[in-house]
Amino acid sequence: MDQLAALNPEILFRPLHLNGLELKNRIVMAPMTRKFSPGGVPGANVADYYRRRAEGGVGLIITEGTTIGRPAASNNVDIPNFHEPASLAGWAGVVSAVHSAGGRIAPQIWHQGLSRKPDSGPRPDAPSEGPTESDPGTKAMTDVDIADTVEAFANAAAAARRIGFDAVEIHGAHGYLIDQFLWADTNGRTDAYGGNAIERTRFATEVVRAVRTAVGPDFPLMFRYSQWKPQDYSARLAETPEALEALLAPLADAGVDAFHASTRRFWQSEFEGSDLNLAGWTRKLTGRPAISVGSAGLGGEDFSRQLMGNSTGAPVAGLDDLVRRMEAGEFDLIAIGRALIGNPDWPTLVRTGEVDRLNPFDKTMLSTLA
Repeated sequence: MDQLAALNPEILFRPLHLNGLELKNRIVMAPMTRKFSPGGVPGANVADYYRRRAEGGVGLIITEGTTIGRPAASNNVDIPNFHEPASLAGWAGVVSAVHSAGGRIAPQIWHQGLSRKPDSGPRPDAPSEGPTESDPGTKAMTDVDIADTVEAFANAAAAARRIGFDAVEIHGAHGYLIDQFLWADTNGRTDAYGGNAIERTRFATEVVRAVRTAVGPDFPLMFRYSQWKPQDYSARLAETPEALEALLAPLADAGVDAFHASTRRFWQSEFEGSDLNLAGWTRKLTGRPAISVGSAGLGGEDFSRQLMGNSTGAPVAGLDDLVRRMEAGEFDLIAIGRALIGNPDWPTLVRTGEVDRLNPFDKTMLSTLA
């Protein structure tokens, strides 16, 4: 436990400006699906959950994935949505609770694509949709479907600004719809939305451009992406820095203010010959602020293995490597996930040096919205 406080964590508590939004520190609450919104409507318990993290000192909260207005966007009726009037009213209550605690908050807007199982979700009769048909009960999106989905992302982003959110994040990671267009293994299209790596970015770029138009030039827009997929941890969108730059540059040009580079372990280097992680390369190649993520503050197995295997949790781990990387300017912000589930006041305890009060993560914590 002493190692946690070996290096001064002051770098984590420096303010940051992101397209006009002032964040009091560099600590971001990572988006984590919780499924505590019956009928897709976040209630007072969800508002209290996020408020507690704002009170605990988080600089920016990114909500759990919340789905756009497409019938095939979600696979669970308890995942919150971001289009029905009752759900937007619930989110307005979340914003109010977070702001009352001095926090800043952004929704993560999301479409699951082919990952939505057939016969599931708020509209079980709607087939899963993606870039290419893959299984029975799925459909390849037509040009009309694509245009409607781009519009649904834009409508969700506009609603976020209208009801008082401070920023918005587009979920383009982890094998969901936007990522399915980006990844060659799930995008077998031969039209303008498929083919080579540049053409596979077209859908994502259209979403970003539409969202930017919907929210205006002065509203922070983040884009989350990953190399890995839940079904393939070794998957790669880009094998080289040059390929990664070709993927990210169109998104930056379309209006992304910051990239959220999702990895399972933030300390792992991304390309041979460099210690930079994925967020570090993202920052270097685009010049945009980058959010890193992946088991920060925790040791042991990664989240997916804990949920799928016999392991129940992860111990508290030191922050020395994180502090060194941030002091070197490798990336700008760090997203904290599981550590914030067990410790709503994680930032405060780290800042004050009360690290002996930090709880290790245990997957039983996921059974409640504490």
